[in-house]
Amino acid sequence: MSTPTNSVPNACPMQGTAPLPHLGVIRVRGDDAAKFLHGQLTHDFSLLGLSEARLAGFCSAKGRLLASFIGFKRAHDDILLVCSADLLQATLKRLSLFVLRAKARLSDASDEFQLCGLAANAVPAGLPEAPWSRVDSGGAQVVRLYPGAGVARALWVAPVGEAPAPGEPLGTEAWRWLDVMSGVATLSQPVVEAFVPQMINFESVGGVNFKKGCYPGQEVVARSQFRGTLKRRAYVAQCPVSMVSGQEVFHASDPSQPCGTVVEGAQNPSKGWNAIVSLQTTAVEAGDLHLGAADGPAVGLMSLPYPLLADV
Repeated sequence: MSTPTNSVPNACPMQGTAPLPHLGVIRVRGDDAAKFLHGQLTHDFSLLGLSEARLAGFCSAKGRLLASFIGFKRAHDDILLVCSADLLQATLKRLSLFVLRAKARLSDASDEFQLCGLAANAVPAGLPEAPWSRVDSGGAQVVRLYPGAGVARALWVAPVGEAPAPGEPLGTEAWRWLDVMSGVATLSQPVVEAFVPQMINFESVGGVNFKKGCYPGQEVVARSQFRGTLKRRAYVAQCPVSMVSGQEVFHASDPSQPCGTVVEGAQNPSKGWNAIVSLQTTAVEAGDLHLGAADGPAVGLMSLPYPLLADV
């Protein structure tokens, strides 16, 4: 059985602000904006207040994730959904099919807003420490994220024309590594429909509300949780070579089929690569994991930076 480790090559101290060109923004406006999203996503948007944000998924009828979002209200009739830019147009088109008579208008607002990641001393002092807390900072909204590699982090969103987020420059690639080290995945095109939310631990990081009403795939998601049928979990991994979204992971004893998938990867600033990998729990227990093939580069697992909710 493999023993997860906290070891990772020492990285340079990280602080400051990073541009996030790999993300985009869907804007939902109208009297029914929250009600509409409540019926489509894995989290409760009807009770979403102005001092909090939501991590949420958009699923197919089979409960497989089509996109993931960080969502928050700029006002009670104005909601922003931050998602991977490579999924935005397809997601916007699919969500728009369900609007029907709801008083909600959806649009691609990526050109209307600036997105920055804030790390360490760039995170506003007044932002509560609980993940998914939200505050206004001038004309911007700031959302507390899970820390990555022990570094405090936040998402900064402001209309174009607002003064840039204050802080020293931090590269986008460094930010993406912190994202991976947080263990909270952002779904992207190579892994669309690859996972139910729990396969990437969304129920353990505030991404699923099991008490809300129906949404596409809700029955499958609930059954995975309450009947103990979940056989995959997400882990933070390390490897000496590049790990990118969609790559397969194998166990040494079974070259015929993969036991896992890389959800999101990034280069460690010091050495090697780290990734969030969704793996069969039996393969984790057996250990001896490899990237790309049963005899490929070794994949080591690290301890998750948050606890997993026990199956009910």
